[in-house]
Amino acid sequence: MFSRRREGGRHARDNSQRRARAEQHNEPPAGDEPAVPSVGPFDVSEAPDGVQRLDLGSLKIPAIDGVEVRVQANPDGAVQQVVLVHGENALQLGVFAAPRSEGIWEEVRAEIRKSLFDDGVAAEEIDGEYGVELRARVRTPEGLTDLRFVGIDGPRWMVRGVYQGGAAVDPAGAGPLVECLHGLVVDRGQEAKPVREPLPLRLPKELAAQAQEGAAGAQEPVVEVDDAPPPVNGSGPSQPPRRKPSPRPRRT
Repeated sequence: MFSRRREGGRHARDNSQRRARAEQHNEPPAGDEPAVPSVGPFDVSEAPDGVQRLDLGSLKIPAIDGVEVRVQANPDGAVQQVVLVHGENALQLGVFAAPRSEGIWEEVRAEIRKSLFDDGVAAEEIDGEYGVELRARVRTPEGLTDLRFVGIDGPRWMVRGVYQGGAAVDPAGAGPLVECLHGLVVDRGQEAKPVREPLPLRLPKELAAQAQEGAAGAQEPVVEVDDAPPPVNGSGPSQPPRRKPSPRPRRT
């Protein structure tokens, strides 16, 4: 489908610190400060121009050589799952609404860890490019799978990535998948949304039309584009584990 290789409050401070750490890893050239941060995920208001991206609505994914974007979508074009694949490594992406005043990754991370513990899985907190990450080994129908959960708080949004494969154990092995995360763009929109609600993702019109045609004679209600791998049970990356997207009547 697409195969090419804040201001104010604790929220803004957290995001600035994480962005600074990521930029140190990326080692931008010395000199004057760039007009926009050199490392994403970017808010749509600060995204660099001149980059080819797949527009999925709330997420815009850069075209990186060797990386396949695998999308599972309904016949109407609504996207349920996005997975980036490079070799034996995968990065599953999700994007969620967050409050204006603070980030939610710390809270979500604690709940993922508890969910894993309740399933009998030990999770380890590690220091990563964007701050604290979670690493765990879970049992799936295909056998034991290593996972690494990464969270980045942005202005009224949070991106969560789940690495699978060797990149879950050795971040240096993620290769082009990291470039995709660095170039990711989030379009949060202005409407109020419950905290933790997944932001809407949709196929581009031409691809949605192809999905509808492919599903016309099928019995299954979901069309898979490029056959994305299934989400991990329990703490799967499709949305925060074992809680409704909006546990409190907060809107952002």
